[in-house]
Amino acid sequence: MDRTTALELDWLWDDFHRVVNMTSQELGTWLRTSGAGENSEPLPERAGTETGRKVLAILGKRRTDLTDEDVAVMRKVVETVHVQRRTDLEPAAGDSAWRRRLMTLGHDPLKPA
Repeated sequence: MDRTTALELDWLWDDFHRVVNMTSQELGTWLRTSGAGENSEPLPERAGTETGRKVLAILGKRRTDLTDEDVAVMRKVVETVHVQRRTDLEPAAGDSAWRRRLMTLGHDPLKPA
């Protein structure tokens, strides 16, 4: 694995699983639902965003099975969720687009901690 130390990977693994607060089943259902269109629906393995599908795949892995790409995705997701959750960036009530964007990464901001 790239230049990530075991300690950094431990921290990243834990932080990733903290910010990704949706189960793999919840995320898979969300990706299929959000990807459904009026006229067509993608194959289940292609539903949702590419990053969302990668998050879903990571949720099904053991830490020892992570690839360099998985680690990069985990970093991106953790950073994105932390930035989006900053108090000054949280939207006013009713901004469902903000919630939907975070949910494509496996983070439901309305889910209790």
